[in-house]
Amino acid sequence: MDTYTLAIILVVFASFFQGTFGLGMKYIAPLKWEAWWLVQAFIAMIFVPVIWALIVIPDLFSVLANVDASTFWTASLYGFLWGIGGILFGVSVEKTGISITYGIVMGLAASMGCIIPLFQIDGAFSQPSFPIILVGVALLLVGVGITAIAGVKRDKLKGNNESSTNKSIKLGVLIAVASGVLSAFLNVGFSNAAPVAKIAVDSYGTSAQNASLASWVVVLIGAFAMNGGYAIYRLAKNKTWNSFKVKNSKKAYMWAIATGIFWFAALGVYGQGAALMGDLGPVIGWPILLGLALIISNIWAYRSGEWNNAKGPFKILLGGLAVLISAICILGYANY
Repeated sequence: MDTYTLAIILVVFASFFQGTFGLGMKYIAPLKWEAWWLVQAFIAMIFVPVIWALIVIPDLFSVLANVDASTFWTASLYGFLWGIGGILFGVSVEKTGISITYGIVMGLAASMGCIIPLFQIDGAFSQPSFPIILVGVALLLVGVGITAIAGVKRDKLKGNNESSTNKSIKLGVLIAVASGVLSAFLNVGFSNAAPVAKIAVDSYGTSAQNASLASWVVVLIGAFAMNGGYAIYRLAKNKTWNSFKVKNSKKAYMWAIATGIFWFAALGVYGQGAALMGDLGPVIGWPILLGLALIISNIWAYRSGEWNNAKGPFKILLGGLAVLISAICILGYANY
């Protein structure tokens, strides 16, 4: 198997975790959201990344000690900004509904998370694959838009239109746009943390594939500072510290841990695939990851009955998924 084929397989595998981890969020009760989120965020952004990185990079802490301050804080800042985007996602859902919010956020996160790292590459415009990448990203946006429209029509058909008139839709859309742009910074942070991986490769003999995990450790320090910090703020504000001791919470804890493992499994495996793709890895791999994850999440939604009695919207969804698959194929070809 050649390196690029392996890289694509890894990104496809990562998309399964990315499209699946959200299932755990249906099992937060009886824990309070902030208690469940703090556990999940710690597992996803600190525990699993560090343990996995230490297994494949025994000198991880020596690698981190040799990272220059500028690289460390820049990558961590992008992770922190992504965390803000995640919080804004929840605010937007309350105002506009999940279908519209998810469509906007996924589209912007996929496209911005691809374009920003592309423009940071020297001579980006002269890359032979540049026009192909733009076509792929444009198609990806169209596909995400179609799936969002399908979701809105499904909600209307079922009489459960989350975007009701008593909600500030315009403000919600603006918040969703901000969330989408900030959500892209997770991949931008990974791209800017490339010097961390380079130290692991050059100075400690780590493979490029495994060295990507050191990059994630740095980015996710900032991500946890935002997510963990916000959860602790909510615990203090709502005085819900006793939520950790609530009865019959074993299942909720198990789902929080599983969600955290699946969430980082997506990033960890994606990072390994992107590393094998070379300089364009974060540019090509990120939109493929999110596009496939959107397809997988809709498969889970279909299996759970969310598209029952919504034949018309489901046909629209299939059209959107077909466009997404086309976009993914084009992006995959762009770096072949």
